[in-house]
Amino acid sequence: MSIIYIVDMKILVPIKRVVDYNVKVRPLSDNSNVDLNNVKMAVNPFCEIALEEAVRLKEAGKASEVIAVSVGKSESQEQLRTALALGADRATLIETDSLLEPLAIAKVLQKLVDDEKPDLIILGKQAIDGDNNQTGQMLGALLDYPQATNASEIEIEDSSVKVTREIDGGLQTLELSIPAIITTDLRLNEPRYASLPNIMKAKKKELNVIPANDMGIDINSRTELLSVELPPSREAGVMVENIDELVDKLKNEAKVIQ
Repeated sequence: MSIIYIVDMKILVPIKRVVDYNVKVRPLSDNSNVDLNNVKMAVNPFCEIALEEAVRLKEAGKASEVIAVSVGKSESQEQLRTALALGADRATLIETDSLLEPLAIAKVLQKLVDDEKPDLIILGKQAIDGDNNQTGQMLGALLDYPQATNASEIEIEDSSVKVTREIDGGLQTLELSIPAIITTDLRLNEPRYASLPNIMKAKKKELNVIPANDMGIDINSRTELLSVELPPSREAGVMVENIDELVDKLKNEAKVIQ
């Protein structure tokens, strides 16, 4: 008779509400920000990958609970319900109408980690709306936890976790003691789709809402968004007659060589 041991491991997965990656974003008429009116919103793709990995670890018997958390407006409950439908056991929304910077989000997550005591925090390496790639590293510094970024493979072993990550020279494997922080890369897995039965079950799962102001954390912005602009449209290419003309254009027009 075989005995299956289920590790009592809790995994925390922060997720972010972003514009759906299929939508072409445009700035507001005054260029003050991105136009989000009547735009489809979704879970950040890198966060989906982090959630999928956490759910797979639970399905493999290596974790006992997956908690999804988001920091943002009340509308983020929609993405948390999606996370619950994808396999998270419960969710928490830290509600605020402010647009928080990575450092403020890391401070909020630090407080939540202190309360929940998760063994593993798995985040997407970045959000497609900002490309900051900062929150995971800042959270690691605040908590003084070991950290592996851009993970392409994760293996749990007793009281440690092995993380394979891609680097310029090939692959690098790190072994971290638990508790630890991992940020996920695209090659880690392919997220599942939420089935209709799981979407219905998600409506009955626990979703707590905590006002950010009640956490006693300084979340004031230290940077100011000045403007959002579309990149300049590409000009049509030109044919050159010879190498000398090409070098001349690269030197004097494109100014990419000296």
